Amino acid sequence: MERCSQSLWNPARNMMLFFDRRNPVVGVEEFRTLRSHLTLIRERQPLQSLLVTSPLPSEGKTVVAANLAQVLVQQREQRVLLVDSDLRYSRMHLSLGASRSPGLSDYLSGAKDELAILQRGPLENLFFIAGGKAASNPTELIGNGRLRLLLRRLCPAFDWIIMDSPPVIPVSDAKLLAEYLDGVLIVVQSDATPHDLARKACQEFASKKIVGVVLNRVKPEYSYGSQYYATTPETKK
Repeated sequence: MERCSQSLWNPARNMMLFFDRRNPVVGVEEFRTLRSHLTLIRERQPLQSLLVTSPLPSEGKTVVAANLAQVLVQQREQRVLLVDSDLRYSRMHLSLGASRSPGLSDYLSGAKDELAILQRGPLENLFFIAGGKAASNPTELIGNGRLRLLLRRLCPAFDWIIMDSPPVIPVSDAKLLAEYLDGVLIVVQSDATPHDLARKACQEFASKKIVGVVLNRVKPEYSYGSQYYATTPETKK
Protein backbone atom coordinates (compact mmCIF):
# COMPACT_ATOMS: atom_id res chain seq x y z
CA MET A 1 0.00 0.00 0.00
CA GLU A 2 3.04 2.28 0.19
CA ARG A 3 2.70 3.11 -3.50
CA CYS A 4 -0.87 4.33 -3.12
CA SER A 5 -1.45 7.93 -4.10
CA GLN A 6 -1.98 10.07 -0.98
CA SER A 7 -4.10 13.11 -1.80
CA LEU A 8 -6.01 15.81 0.01
CA TRP A 9 -9.58 15.20 -1.04
CA ASN A 10 -12.09 18.03 -1.04
CA PRO A 11 -15.40 16.18 -0.51
CA ALA A 12 -18.81 17.65 -1.25
CA ARG A 13 -19.90 18.19 2.37
CA ASN A 14 -23.60 18.28 1.48
CA MET A 15 -23.39 14.71 0.16
CA MET A 16 -20.50 13.09 2.06
CA LEU A 17 -21.88 12.69 5.58
CA PHE A 18 -18.95 11.29 7.54
CA PHE A 19 -15.94 13.46 6.70
CA ASP A 20 -16.82 16.06 9.34
CA ARG A 21 -17.70 14.23 12.55
CA ARG A 22 -18.08 17.47 14.49
CA ASN A 23 -21.29 18.36 12.66
CA PRO A 24 -23.67 15.37 12.48
CA VAL A 25 -26.14 15.73 9.65
CA VAL A 26 -29.38 14.16 8.49
CA GLY A 27 -28.93 10.67 7.08
CA VAL A 28 -26.11 9.41 9.30
CA GLU A 29 -28.28 7.02 11.31
CA GLU A 30 -29.80 5.54 8.17
CA PHE A 31 -26.35 4.56 6.91
CA ARG A 32 -25.48 3.07 10.28
CA THR A 33 -28.65 0.99 10.06
CA LEU A 34 -27.69 -0.13 6.55
CA ARG A 35 -24.25 -1.10 7.85
CA SER A 36 -25.83 -3.18 10.60
CA HIS A 37 -28.07 -5.02 8.14
CA LEU A 38 -25.18 -5.82 5.81
CA THR A 39 -23.06 -7.01 8.73
CA LEU A 40 -25.83 -9.40 9.77
CA ILE A 41 -26.14 -10.72 6.23
CA ARG A 42 -22.39 -11.32 6.15
CA GLU A 43 -22.73 -13.61 9.16
CA ARG A 44 -24.94 -15.89 7.06
CA GLN A 45 -23.27 -15.73 3.64
CA PRO A 46 -20.08 -14.47 1.96
CA LEU A 47 -20.36 -10.71 1.50
CA GLN A 48 -17.02 -8.99 1.11
CA SER A 49 -17.68 -7.27 -2.21
CA LEU A 50 -20.86 -5.34 -2.98
CA LEU A 51 -22.18 -3.74 -6.17
CA VAL A 52 -24.31 -0.61 -5.65
CA THR A 53 -26.55 0.17 -8.60
CA SER A 54 -29.95 1.62 -9.54
CA PRO A 55 -32.52 1.12 -12.29
CA LEU A 56 -32.00 4.58 -13.81
CA PRO A 57 -29.48 7.44 -13.64
CA SER A 58 -29.69 10.15 -10.96
CA GLU A 59 -31.28 7.99 -8.26
CA GLY A 60 -28.49 8.52 -5.74
CA LYS A 61 -26.50 5.29 -6.02
CA THR A 62 -23.13 7.06 -6.09
CA VAL A 63 -23.88 9.01 -2.90
CA VAL A 64 -25.18 5.85 -1.22
CA ALA A 65 -22.06 3.89 -2.21
CA ALA A 66 -19.69 6.62 -1.01
CA ASN A 67 -21.41 7.11 2.35
CA LEU A 68 -21.73 3.37 2.89
CA ALA A 69 -17.98 3.02 2.43
CA GLN A 70 -17.39 5.83 4.92
CA VAL A 71 -19.63 4.35 7.60
CA LEU A 72 -18.08 0.89 7.16
CA VAL A 73 -14.62 2.37 7.79
CA GLN A 74 -15.78 3.56 11.22
CA GLN A 75 -16.67 0.05 12.39
CA ARG A 76 -13.85 -1.72 14.24
CA GLU A 77 -11.18 -0.22 11.97
CA GLN A 78 -12.45 -1.92 8.85
CA ARG A 79 -10.37 -1.32 5.74
CA VAL A 80 -12.65 -0.41 2.83
CA LEU A 81 -12.05 0.01 -0.90
CA LEU A 82 -14.50 2.19 -2.83
CA VAL A 83 -14.48 1.68 -6.60
CA ASP A 84 -16.09 3.77 -9.35
CA SER A 85 -16.83 1.19 -12.03
CA ASP A 86 -18.91 3.48 -14.24
CA LEU A 87 -16.50 3.55 -17.16
CA ARG A 88 -18.94 5.54 -19.29
CA TYR A 89 -19.70 8.43 -16.94
CA SER A 90 -17.65 8.29 -13.75
CA ARG A 91 -18.71 10.81 -11.08
CA MET A 92 -17.54 9.43 -7.76
CA HIS A 93 -14.32 11.44 -7.80
CA LEU A 94 -16.36 14.65 -7.90
CA SER A 95 -18.26 13.70 -4.73
CA LEU A 96 -15.02 12.88 -2.94
CA GLY A 97 -13.05 15.75 -4.40
CA ALA A 98 -10.45 13.23 -5.58
CA SER A 99 -8.51 12.70 -8.80
CA ARG A 100 -10.27 11.03 -11.72
CA SER A 101 -7.22 9.30 -13.12
CA PRO A 102 -5.40 7.05 -13.17
CA GLY A 103 -8.36 4.81 -12.47
CA LEU A 104 -10.15 1.58 -13.22
CA SER A 105 -10.24 2.03 -16.99
CA ASP A 106 -6.47 2.54 -17.01
CA TYR A 107 -5.97 -0.74 -15.16
CA LEU A 108 -8.41 -2.71 -17.30
CA SER A 109 -6.73 -1.45 -20.46
CA GLY A 110 -3.34 -2.56 -19.14
CA ALA A 111 -1.90 0.94 -18.81
CA LYS A 112 -1.51 0.85 -14.99
CA ASP A 113 -1.11 -1.74 -12.25
CA GLU A 114 -3.39 -2.05 -9.21
CA LEU A 115 -1.25 -0.05 -6.80
CA ALA A 116 -0.89 2.84 -9.25
CA ILE A 117 -4.66 3.40 -9.31
CA LEU A 118 -5.28 3.21 -5.54
CA GLN A 119 -5.87 6.52 -3.77
CA ARG A 120 -5.84 7.30 -0.06
CA GLY A 121 -7.64 10.33 1.34
CA PRO A 122 -8.23 11.93 4.75
CA LEU A 123 -10.29 9.08 6.25
CA GLU A 124 -8.06 6.37 7.68
CA ASN A 125 -8.51 2.94 6.07
CA LEU A 126 -10.64 4.30 3.20
CA PHE A 127 -9.14 3.68 -0.24
CA PHE A 128 -10.54 4.71 -3.60
CA ILE A 129 -10.22 3.68 -7.23
CA ALA A 130 -11.63 6.30 -9.58
CA GLY A 131 -13.21 5.53 -12.94
CA GLY A 132 -10.27 6.82 -14.93
CA LYS A 133 -10.49 8.02 -18.50
CA ALA A 134 -13.84 7.56 -20.23
CA ALA A 135 -13.81 4.27 -22.13
CA SER A 136 -15.26 3.75 -25.59
CA ASN A 137 -15.52 -0.01 -25.01
CA PRO A 138 -16.55 -0.49 -21.34
CA THR A 139 -18.26 -3.84 -21.85
CA GLU A 140 -15.15 -5.31 -23.44
CA LEU A 141 -12.93 -3.92 -20.68
CA ILE A 142 -15.13 -5.38 -17.94
CA GLY A 143 -15.07 -8.80 -19.57
CA ASN A 144 -11.40 -9.02 -20.53
CA GLY A 145 -10.36 -10.86 -17.36
CA ARG A 146 -8.38 -8.09 -15.69
CA LEU A 147 -11.21 -7.11 -13.32
CA ARG A 148 -11.28 -10.65 -11.92
CA LEU A 149 -7.51 -10.46 -11.49
CA LEU A 150 -7.77 -7.06 -9.76
CA LEU A 151 -10.32 -8.33 -7.25
CA ARG A 152 -8.31 -11.47 -6.58
CA ARG A 153 -5.25 -9.37 -5.77
CA LEU A 154 -7.03 -6.73 -3.67
CA CYS A 155 -9.60 -8.77 -1.74
CA PRO A 156 -7.06 -10.08 0.81
CA ALA A 157 -6.13 -6.48 1.71
CA PHE A 158 -9.66 -5.22 2.42
CA ASP A 159 -12.59 -6.06 4.67
CA TRP A 160 -15.10 -4.55 2.23
CA ILE A 161 -15.07 -3.62 -1.45
CA ILE A 162 -17.91 -1.29 -2.45
CA MET A 163 -18.34 -0.81 -6.20
CA ASP A 164 -20.51 1.93 -7.70
CA SER A 165 -21.80 0.84 -11.11
CA PRO A 166 -23.73 2.29 -14.05
CA PRO A 167 -27.54 2.06 -13.85
CA VAL A 168 -29.11 -1.28 -14.78
CA ILE A 169 -31.75 -0.40 -17.37
CA PRO A 170 -29.82 1.66 -19.97
CA VAL A 171 -26.69 -0.55 -20.23
CA SER A 172 -25.55 -4.09 -19.42
CA ASP A 173 -22.42 -3.15 -17.45
CA ALA A 174 -23.95 -3.64 -13.98
CA LYS A 175 -25.05 -7.18 -14.75
CA LEU A 176 -21.56 -8.05 -15.98
CA LEU A 177 -19.93 -6.48 -12.93
CA ALA A 178 -22.20 -8.38 -10.55
CA GLU A 179 -20.74 -11.66 -11.77
CA TYR A 180 -17.48 -10.79 -10.02
CA LEU A 181 -18.98 -9.64 -6.70
CA ASP A 182 -20.71 -11.26 -3.74
CA GLY A 183 -23.85 -9.13 -3.57
CA VAL A 184 -25.93 -6.37 -5.14
CA LEU A 185 -27.56 -3.41 -3.39
CA ILE A 186 -30.18 -1.61 -5.47
CA VAL A 187 -30.99 2.07 -4.90
CA VAL A 188 -34.37 3.45 -5.97
CA GLN A 189 -35.62 7.00 -5.60
CA SER A 190 -38.73 7.62 -3.55
CA ASP A 191 -41.72 8.83 -5.61
CA ALA A 192 -39.61 8.77 -8.78
CA THR A 193 -38.48 5.28 -9.82
CA PRO A 194 -41.30 3.55 -11.75
CA HIS A 195 -42.30 0.33 -10.01
CA ASP A 196 -42.03 -1.74 -13.18
CA LEU A 197 -38.48 -0.54 -13.82
CA ALA A 198 -37.45 -1.26 -10.23
CA ARG A 199 -38.78 -4.80 -10.60
CA LYS A 200 -37.05 -5.19 -13.97
CA ALA A 201 -33.76 -4.07 -12.46
CA CYS A 202 -34.06 -6.67 -9.70
CA GLN A 203 -34.81 -9.38 -12.25
CA GLU A 204 -31.54 -8.66 -14.03
CA PHE A 205 -29.64 -10.29 -11.17
CA ALA A 206 -29.80 -13.76 -9.71
CA SER A 207 -31.97 -13.52 -6.61
CA LYS A 208 -29.17 -14.77 -4.38
CA LYS A 209 -27.07 -11.76 -5.38
CA ILE A 210 -29.50 -9.07 -4.18
CA VAL A 211 -28.93 -8.28 -0.50
CA GLY A 212 -31.37 -5.39 -0.26
CA VAL A 213 -32.98 -2.27 -1.68
CA VAL A 214 -32.37 1.30 -0.49
CA LEU A 215 -35.28 3.70 -0.87
CA ASN A 216 -33.48 7.01 -1.32
CA ARG A 217 -34.58 10.62 -0.89
CA VAL A 218 -37.51 9.79 1.35
CA LYS A 219 -39.47 12.90 2.32
CA PRO A 220 -38.35 14.30 5.70
CA GLU A 221 -41.80 13.91 7.26
CA TYR A 222 -41.53 10.15 6.74
CA SER A 223 -37.84 9.52 7.40
CA TYR A 224 -34.44 11.18 7.58
CA GLY A 225 -33.33 10.38 4.06
CA SER A 226 -33.10 6.71 3.15
CA GLN A 227 -34.70 3.43 4.11
CA TYR A 228 -33.35 -0.08 3.68
CA TYR A 229 -35.27 -3.19 2.76
CA ALA A 230 -33.57 -6.57 3.06
CA THR A 231 -34.48 -9.27 0.59
CA THR A 232 -36.47 -12.23 1.83
CA PRO A 233 -37.59 -15.44 0.11
CA GLU A 234 -40.91 -13.79 -0.70
CA THR A 235 -39.42 -10.66 -2.22
CA LYS A 236 -37.09 -12.73 -4.39
CA LYS A 237 -39.92 -14.40 -6.28
